[in-house]
Amino acid sequence: MFSKNFEKWDTILGWVVFFIALITYSITVEPTSSFWDAGEYIATSAKLQVGHPPGAPLLQMIGAFFAMFAFEPDQVARMVNYVSGVSSAFTILFMFWTITNLTRKLIAKKEVLTNSKSIAVLGSGLVGALAFTYSDSFWFNAVETEVYASASFIMALLLWLGLKWTDNLDTPRGGRWLILISFVVGLTFGIQFMGFLAIPSIGLMYYFKRYKTTTVKNFLIANVAVIAVLMLVYKFSLTYVLKLFGWAEVFFINNIGLPFNSGSLIMGLLFIAAFYFGLRYTRKNDFRIANTFVLCLMFLFFGFSSWLMLPIRANANVIINENNPSDARSLLAYYNREQYPGVDSPVYGAYYSDLFAPAGQEMDDKPKYERDEKSGKYIIVNYYKNALQDSHEKHKGILPRMWSGQHAENYMKFFGPLDFKMTQSNDELREAVNQVKSGYANGEIDTEQYISFLRRFDEYIEVQPPTVWDNIKYMFEFQFGYMYWRYFMWNFTGKNNDVQGRYDENGNWLSGIGIIDEMRLGSQNNLPSDIKNNKARNTYFFLPLILGIIGILFQVSKNPKQFWVLLVFFLFTGIAIQFYTNPYI
Repeated sequence: MFSKNFEKWDTILGWVVFFIALITYSITVEPTSSFWDAGEYIATSAKLQVGHPPGAPLLQMIGAFFAMFAFEPDQVARMVNYVSGVSSAFTILFMFWTITNLTRKLIAKKEVLTNSKSIAVLGSGLVGALAFTYSDSFWFNAVETEVYASASFIMALLLWLGLKWTDNLDTPRGGRWLILISFVVGLTFGIQFMGFLAIPSIGLMYYFKRYKTTTVKNFLIANVAVIAVLMLVYKFSLTYVLKLFGWAEVFFINNIGLPFNSGSLIMGLLFIAAFYFGLRYTRKNDFRIANTFVLCLMFLFFGFSSWLMLPIRANANVIINENNPSDARSLLAYYNREQYPGVDSPVYGAYYSDLFAPAGQEMDDKPKYERDEKSGKYIIVNYYKNALQDSHEKHKGILPRMWSGQHAENYMKFFGPLDFKMTQSNDELREAVNQVKSGYANGEIDTEQYISFLRRFDEYIEVQPPTVWDNIKYMFEFQFGYMYWRYFMWNFTGKNNDVQGRYDENGNWLSGIGIIDEMRLGSQNNLPSDIKNNKARNTYFFLPLILGIIGILFQVSKNPKQFWVLLVFFLFTGIAIQFYTNPYI
């Protein structure tokens, strides 16, 4: 029954889990706005306005479509929230098909797909997809207007498309899947950059398909190559497209004397011409790989097109028009999130102790161009000479995990105060220093007072930067431990409550096994009723985690190449995000 009609049952059960997820999320969807960015996304989606950088224009356009079906104004938020519900349901659909595809590959090609094995494959898909449907974090994102549900859908879709591409790699029209992947990657720019994290796994699928013999050399080259492709797409593709449009806009208006937006229009026509002649030339000369490459670039460019919504609506002077990205240059600044502070690199940069260091070297920032309607040109309204201040050399180093001066108090509160040494020596200063150090150690003065001392006595002391070990400790304890492992364990072991955690007893993972929970959180007996009866309090007794570990061991034993593809996907969507975004406490 199942073996003879496996494809049919695979399709049917995929849509079954889709509708189970869709019904679940439709019943539990937020009726109105929730915290954080949801309210802004609802407002900017419903009226197609411009939200905060780096924007989510495709998500907003989809939200505007859903908002059209609100019969009353007070239903607009609910309808826009449905975007996340529908996106999450599609995530479950493609997850089911991905699981069944991968599980089927674990059965040796020479073995016949029997009825029992078909049931095992389909059952694996059902268990995996439905478990994810009701997981804590995913369900949370599925019922509110945020970018994460749609980004999860993009990742699930890309991973499934990657499987379809590699499965059809040797067929005459197998390249069409790669072209579709390129288009979806382009669409990702209009939702959330997290979708790009499927790219390395797709690249590794291709590598293992093409190279039957895996050596240390080609394995390392393949892994470096897929990461390079990821960075090329994320950091350079749209960035340099916008730079070209920005350059053309200023050049053709200021040098040639054309009206505003002419430069962007001309650059757009040049791109169209380049694609046309590129496709024509490669097809005429039967350069198939080159033709596919040009098609991929063209469809990637088509995916970028959702970003046209931002300057169009910015020029319409909508009510919410953050940063006013009305032309190519301002759109690039919007995309690069130039208004937000951040460490230049998660690998090397300034520590937060630079806040207490002498001023570094002054640097120029990029000049700011604005339209001058009278002259009909772009004029520089600010050259930003000496606008930036470099960090002090002594306060730069590798792995700047504790980098934000705005959060110095939290860094010191939870990970110890910065040390300092006296640059001058007298009895009064030594006494003040001893009082501060002993007072802080005894809890007589708090972190705010300690920081105040560092500021007031900056002429007499030299604050020492945190050590590399301090940063590594912070990375593992807070960034990987609290900001990743805690979330991970919510879904695989349980959660004690839904109160926002502030590096305290709230929002911790909970297993339901008394001895383990007591070691971490203290006794769980005789808890107050509001904690004990918290609806978010769930305990899974490590069962999902144990099943996951069994699955990992099974994958490794049956198909280590497939295991590596999934492990890379797992790492990039977890630990790698924490490392790259470098969150502060």
